Amino acid sequence: MSTLELNSGLDERVAELVSEYSAPSACLAWLLCDRHPADKVAYDVLDSQGNTERLTYGELKRRSEAFSAGLASIGVRAGDRVATLSGKSVEYLIGLVGIWRLGAVHVPLFTAFAPPAIAQRLAGSKAKVAICDASQVGKLVATEGDEQPIAVTDLVVIGRDDTSLAGWQIHKFDDLAAEGRPKVPAAVLGGDAPFIHIYTSGTTGKPKGVVVPIRAIAAFRAYIEFGIGLRPSDVYWCAADPGWAYGLYFGVIGSLSTGVHSLLLKGVFDAAATYQILAERNVTNFAAAPTVYRSLMCSEVSPPQDLKLRCASSAGEPLTPDVNEWAQSALGTLVFDHYGQTEAGMLINNHHDPRLAREVRPGSMGISMPGWKAVVLDRSEDVELPTGEIGRVAFNLAESPLAWFHGYDAAPEKSAEKFSANREYYLSGDLGKMDADGAFFFSAREDDVIIMAGYRIGPFEVESVIAAHPAVAECAVIAAPDKIRGEVVEAYVVLRQAFAPSPAMAEEIQQWVKTRYAAHAYPRRVHFATELPKTPSGKIQRFVLRAARNAGLANPANSQKNADDCVDTFDTRIRSYLHGKP
Repeated sequence: MSTLELNSGLDERVAELVSEYSAPSACLAWLLCDRHPADKVAYDVLDSQGNTERLTYGELKRRSEAFSAGLASIGVRAGDRVATLSGKSVEYLIGLVGIWRLGAVHVPLFTAFAPPAIAQRLAGSKAKVAICDASQVGKLVATEGDEQPIAVTDLVVIGRDDTSLAGWQIHKFDDLAAEGRPKVPAAVLGGDAPFIHIYTSGTTGKPKGVVVPIRAIAAFRAYIEFGIGLRPSDVYWCAADPGWAYGLYFGVIGSLSTGVHSLLLKGVFDAAATYQILAERNVTNFAAAPTVYRSLMCSEVSPPQDLKLRCASSAGEPLTPDVNEWAQSALGTLVFDHYGQTEAGMLINNHHDPRLAREVRPGSMGISMPGWKAVVLDRSEDVELPTGEIGRVAFNLAESPLAWFHGYDAAPEKSAEKFSANREYYLSGDLGKMDADGAFFFSAREDDVIIMAGYRIGPFEVESVIAAHPAVAECAVIAAPDKIRGEVVEAYVVLRQAFAPSPAMAEEIQQWVKTRYAAHAYPRRVHFATELPKTPSGKIQRFVLRAARNAGLANPANSQKNADDCVDTFDTRIRSYLHGKP
């Protein structure tokens, strides 16, 4: 097949998806559930003890119909916001499809959120109802001095039935999901209707509301086909939490749109359980954040020898090259790095679709996905740069038929920052470069770049080198002010269990960077920590490291230590920002 024929075929598929999900007749219940064979497995929901709850598409249709009728009985209508503060469960899946069957809009809340983050999202989205695990109910209790009062009045509780909150109307999930009420016809609202109201993870600044229309599923489905390479015969496991965009867009919506057999695992990550599930469930297609792969790599658990993995994908943070040095032998396949955003879905990938597959290049996040046109713009002008030059990663909207984001909810100034002045380009907020073959390489967030004596240093390049050190589990680097150079590199390192912090280890890491990357870019100071600050979706929050560093330097008791000692655990200050302690 010629390149022209290949591109034509891919463009035709993109056009088909756009037409299907943008149609005025688009019905979410049909697109994600009702059109699939009733006896086909939708999900196996697993727990850490090996118990399984199986949900077929027929059961999902029947039970979500009953739940949508229950929601309608308490006044939920099309367009109303319904939040979920729930872990992975059969009830969670039934709740989602029930919400969408009514034409209501889902507001995802991650279960690790603290009460202020929950209150902010409930208030910002104007949620009318919250569906909540019984174990999470305490987070909805208003306390004196709360910045954001919780205005939701109806609470649907999954689990125990002894919940009581002043000012709330409490409903049992099982009661609302009971069959017997008159069925509510599935809403037919068309591709422009909203169905998700999600908030960005807030690596910088406050979270911003993104209202997702039904037609965005065209972009999600395209990624599932081209990037993930999902086949009807696959057993698919997206380990990302659906409280965040990647897990929701591609672990739930992408799966439901294809009718594939998927897995959900309750509870937190565990290396032994992950390997066991991959082996015993014959998972053929696996997607997870880089943190999961690095945790597997650094664990003491040996990978099974009988894995059936055909595809492994990574998204959320750039994948450091050392992971694939391990993955080929441990998992039997390379991990393909993918790049995207809450505001778009996935944009640039090392694609698993054989029509787009190419050799994985260390450090590359791949090529533009069909339906998107990625470019690199000058940092100060909206001019496309030649290959090899670092600039702003952007997307030409006239050549990106899968684009659907028009701006943040009630935030015009922040919305304007995501587009060029003439709205010709969508601006990712990230820096990178493109080679002559169209492969993109991530450099940094625009506000994370380190400028040292005129040199521009991208944190990811340095982090990739440090992460390859045999003692390092994970790391992050930031800029530190320097009187002579303007800024220098400082590193924050989490060591593997068999290694201990020491001045010798810090010096070894510094020499490692000098000899394997660049003499000028080595970290002038190395801090050791037991954890790094991250968003719940796994993105490193470098602004927390900068704030923790500044807090330490402002403390006279720490000033001499921070000035002279290259070994500083920083744990106290990092933890204070991670967990909100003064």
